[in-house]
Amino acid sequence: MYAVIYRFKVIQGKEVAFENLWRAVTKAFMAHAEGLGSRLHKTEAGVYIAYAQWPSKNHWKSAKEKLPESDLEIIQNMNDCCETATVLHQMEVMDDLLVFPST
Repeated sequence: MYAVIYRFKVIQGKEVAFENLWRAVTKAFMAHAEGLGSRLHKTEAGVYIAYAQWPSKNHWKSAKEKLPESDLEIIQNMNDCCETATVLHQMEVMDDLLVFPST
């Protein structure tokens, strides 16, 4: 399994739009490119950090090619909400002890 960590500095006042667009982008990657989902975090300083998982590095690298044009526009809209969007880390998952609470 492969993981990618992103950092987003969102333009003030666009936080809600960014969060909704991030959710739509994540769902698009899951539906069309075998993405395994993502978690979105917000630091006390207001910076967003996202952690996304993929079956492999190749899945991640080729993911955008598998999306329909409408989803590429959603990615652009999400990025337009940001001052910066950066990939911080790309890494192989070595072990996984996260617990998913029952709902």
